[in-house]
Amino acid sequence: MKQLWQRIRSVTLKQWAYLLGGIVVLLAIFLGVAYVWDYTNSSPFCGTYCHTMPPHYQSFLRSPHARVQCVECHIGRTFVGVAFTRKATDLQYVINYLSNNYKFPIFAKEVQPARESCEKCHWPEKFSWDKVITLTSYAPDAKNSLTRTLLMMKIGGGTQRAGLGRGIHWHVENVIDFAYTDEQKEDIPYIQVTTNDGKKITYTDIESKLTAEQIAKLPTRRMDCIDCHNRVSHNFLSPTEALDSALETKQIDAAIPEIKKKGVEALTPTYASKEAANKAIAELEQFYKQTYADFYAKNTATVQKAISQLQTWYTQLHFPEQGLDWTVHTNDIGHKDWPGCFRCHDGKHFTTDRKEAIRLECNICHTIPEVITTGTVAPMIALSRGDEPASHKTTTWLAEHRAVFNTSCQTCHDTNNAGGKDNSSFCSNSACHGATWKYAGLNAPALAEMLKEPVRPKSDPNAPPKAIPHPIGGNPDCQICHGAKSRVRPYPSDHAGRTNTTCQSCHKPIVPAASATPAPGTTTGGPPAIPHETAGRTQCLGCHGSGASGTPQITQFHKDFGLKNDQCLTCHKTKTGTSAPSASTTPTASGGIKTQPADHAGRTQCAICHTNNIGPKLPADHTGRADNTCNACHKVR
Repeated sequence: MKQLWQRIRSVTLKQWAYLLGGIVVLLAIFLGVAYVWDYTNSSPFCGTYCHTMPPHYQSFLRSPHARVQCVECHIGRTFVGVAFTRKATDLQYVINYLSNNYKFPIFAKEVQPARESCEKCHWPEKFSWDKVITLTSYAPDAKNSLTRTLLMMKIGGGTQRAGLGRGIHWHVENVIDFAYTDEQKEDIPYIQVTTNDGKKITYTDIESKLTAEQIAKLPTRRMDCIDCHNRVSHNFLSPTEALDSALETKQIDAAIPEIKKKGVEALTPTYASKEAANKAIAELEQFYKQTYADFYAKNTATVQKAISQLQTWYTQLHFPEQGLDWTVHTNDIGHKDWPGCFRCHDGKHFTTDRKEAIRLECNICHTIPEVITTGTVAPMIALSRGDEPASHKTTTWLAEHRAVFNTSCQTCHDTNNAGGKDNSSFCSNSACHGATWKYAGLNAPALAEMLKEPVRPKSDPNAPPKAIPHPIGGNPDCQICHGAKSRVRPYPSDHAGRTNTTCQSCHKPIVPAASATPAPGTTTGGPPAIPHETAGRTQCLGCHGSGASGTPQITQFHKDFGLKNDQCLTCHKTKTGTSAPSASTTPTASGGIKTQPADHAGRTQCAICHTNNIGPKLPADHTGRADNTCNACHKVR
C-alpha cells in the first residue's frame, strides 16, 4: 500500500489530465456506441431509413405489436453478443440495398424460430383458454347492411401432462414436420406428426402428383407459431377489409348509401399516381350529388369526410413503388382469402394406408358460426355437445355429411331449409353455405373416388314411393338437394324433367317441421297460409316481391333460389275454409276480387284515378303497386 501511494504521488498534474481526458473519451465512445446500437434497433429506424420498408412499417404501426421493437422479433430477445453477431450478418441486406441487388416485392427468406421471439412473451405452456370473437362485415348494398358473425375460438394451449394441450395450440405442443413446394409454404404435400410416445404418423395429399423420391428432396420445416401467425405484425388489408374497419370504427358513416360498394370500387384499382387516385376517388362526390341528391344536400360534410378517408386508406393499401398490395403476402390465419388452415386441414391429406385423414371440421377449432343480421337478436353460442354420434367422429365426416341426411339429424339440429343460407335454422347457416370455400378439398376428384357412395340396388317398381325423412317446412325447392346434379341425394334418372310441384304428390313427409326455429315468416314451423282466395291471382310476386308497403314480402332465401310465381302454391295453401269465388263476384268477407267495368278494357295508369279519389280509392295495402299488378288480379268483365 505504501509503495502504491508513493507511485500515485509521483503522477504529475499533466498525467492526471491525460488520464481524466482518456476516461471521458472512452465514456463518450461507450455512450455513443450504446446510443447508435439502441437507435439502430428502434422501429422508426428499421421502418423509415430504407425505402423498401414503408409498407411494412405502416402495417406494423396498426398491428397488436406496435410497441414491440422490430429487432425483438427479427433478431430475438437474447444476449447482446448473440444479437450483435446476428445483426452483423444482416449487413448483407445493406450491401444488397446499396448495390440495388434486390427486386420487388420482397419476401423474408427466413425468420428467427418462434422460441427465440414469440415464446419470450407468449409462453405456450402457460395459457389455455377459449376466446369469443366477432367478425363484422357490411354488405355492398344501398343500406350497407351489417352482419356480425360470432365464434368461440378453441385456442387451447397448455400441456398434455396437465391434461390440456388441446385446441388450436395443440400444434405447438406436439412435433409436426412438413415439406413444402413453394416459397410461401402454401403447398404442403407431406406432413409427419410425432406423438409423445415417439410414434410417427405420416399424411400425404391424395391429389399430389409427386413421388416419394421427389417429396424426400423437398425442403422441410418444423411447425411453430409463425406458420399460422405469419402476418401478425404486417397484415395488408384488402379494400373490403379496410371498408369494414372504417365503417365499424366510424371513420366513415355507414348511413351513406352504397358507401361500402362504392368505396371498395374506388380503392381496388391501382392508379398511375397518388394524385390520380385522389382525383378518381373524389369523383364519388359527383355520384352522390346525382344519385342521392337529397341525402347529399343534407349530409355534404359527411360525404366529403368519407371521400377524404378513402383517399387516406388508398395510400395504406397500395404501394406501387414496392410492387405491394393485399394480394402479395399470404395470411395463414383462417381459411377464406388464403389457404391458411386448409393447407393441411383440407380433407384430402390421408395416412399412407388411406384410412384416416387430417380432420376437416369447423368445430375442431371453433364453434359453428352464429350469424347476426340487422334487427335480429344475438344467439347463444352453442358449445360442444357430449352426445356426438359416432358418424361425426370419423375423420372424413364433413365430406360425407352432404350425402348423409336422415331423421336422426333432427335429434340435435333444426333442419329447416337444409343446405340453404337464410339463417333460419342450424342447417341453413350462411356462414357455412353462403361462402365459396375454394381452398377446401371437399370437391377433390380423388376424394370423391375414395368416398364413393355404394351402388344402390334397383328399386321395386311396385313398391310405394319413399317417404320424406326430414321436415319440409321452409324448404319448398326439393331440387336444391335432390336435383340431377346435386351431391346430396339426386333423384333417379327416371325422374328427369319432373318439377317440384310433383314431388309431394307421391312422397310424403314423416317428420314434422321443427318448432324450435320456425320457417321464415311463420311461427308454426310450416309455410305461411294464404289469407285470401287465389282464383285469378297468378302473379304472387307482383305484390309479395315488389317491396310494396303493408304487404308481406318474400324472404331472402326465396330470392336466393329464384323461386317464381308458379312455385308459390306448392307450399303456401289457402286457409281452411277460405272460399274461392270467381273473378266476377263483388268483394266479400272471404276476400273476393273486384272486376273492372267492361269500358275499362285497354286502360293504363290505374293509379292516376284510384289514388286521386276518382273512382274507388286504393286500399292502404296497395300502395306502390304497378299497373301490371292491378291487371293480374282485377280482370275486365
